[in-house]
Amino acid sequence: MTYLVTGGSGFIGSHLIEKLLRNGHSVINIDNFDDFYNYQVKIKNTLDSIDKISDFEFSDKETDIQRLALLTRSDQYSLYWQDIRDKKGLENIFKSHHIDMVIHLAALAGVRPSIERPLEYEEVNVRGTMNLWELCKDFNIKKFICASSSSVYGNNEKIPFAETDNVDNPISPYAATKKSGEVIGHVYHNLYHIDMIQLRFFTVYGPRQRPDLAIHKFVKLMSEDQEIPFYGDGSTARDYTYIDDIIDGITKSIVYLEHNSGVYEILNLGENQVVTLSEMVSTIENALGKTAIKKILPMQPGDVTKTNADITKAKDLIGYKPATDFQNGIKKFVEWFLRKRQ
Repeated sequence: MTYLVTGGSGFIGSHLIEKLLRNGHSVINIDNFDDFYNYQVKIKNTLDSIDKISDFEFSDKETDIQRLALLTRSDQYSLYWQDIRDKKGLENIFKSHHIDMVIHLAALAGVRPSIERPLEYEEVNVRGTMNLWELCKDFNIKKFICASSSSVYGNNEKIPFAETDNVDNPISPYAATKKSGEVIGHVYHNLYHIDMIQLRFFTVYGPRQRPDLAIHKFVKLMSEDQEIPFYGDGSTARDYTYIDDIIDGITKSIVYLEHNSGVYEILNLGENQVVTLSEMVSTIENALGKTAIKKILPMQPGDVTKTNADITKAKDLIGYKPATDFQNGIKKFVEWFLRKRQ
């Protein structure tokens, strides 16, 4: 099978590509190497994902990405530096390959930045996604997996969050774009019979996690004996999901789509284990053998107070079975972080 993966040089995408390649599939990776964080991180992700051992010497962004594309190209793997807002550029890629399924992970991420740049979030997360659906329609590609987010639930009062809950009250532009993707995706399923699964990810962490996200940021700062930003009183809580479990959920969704037709489903992928901010920090303290220096700050606009995934549907439909509890997941992440820092 040949899979087109958007955002394939990011955190989740690079792990998924690694899994697909090891299973003998072919992959087309589309990533725009956005300046949201250092592009060099994504280059390292890309090399890790294809088991390419290389002493990559960095110079400038354009040269580095072009070299990366040449270095990694093979019969099984192709990398394109491409923005999903550019439909013409996407179309050229679709013309150049036979594609069995699109796995759309690319997005402009982050709740807080979306409040500052809402129009850009709409351009990438809504218009960019629609470009992909338009091309799936034009090229008769009938299988599509899309990354949604637990943020669509907003401050849902019902715990745990189920896919049948009302999600008409997002509290950030980012969440609104993800809800829009689910709604518009159903239109393309209904009109053009594109089989589709929308996956609501719940706070994913693990090796290669973006450096701006809380767990990675806290581990780095605490390892350097620097203070960490601590928002609120520590009672906010998240359903943290280890990367291996997310990849398990995606690959099982792929199998389900390949063997079924007439599919439009929304699935929660979480751990079903809620961890407070205070508990998260103490778990990292234990793993690092360090005491956190906390800089107490007020709650941020757009942040939800709690997330908790009801994963019953994912278990029943695709056989999803998360296997990594938070303590072990943090231990694995810290081991990876310290190893990479050497």
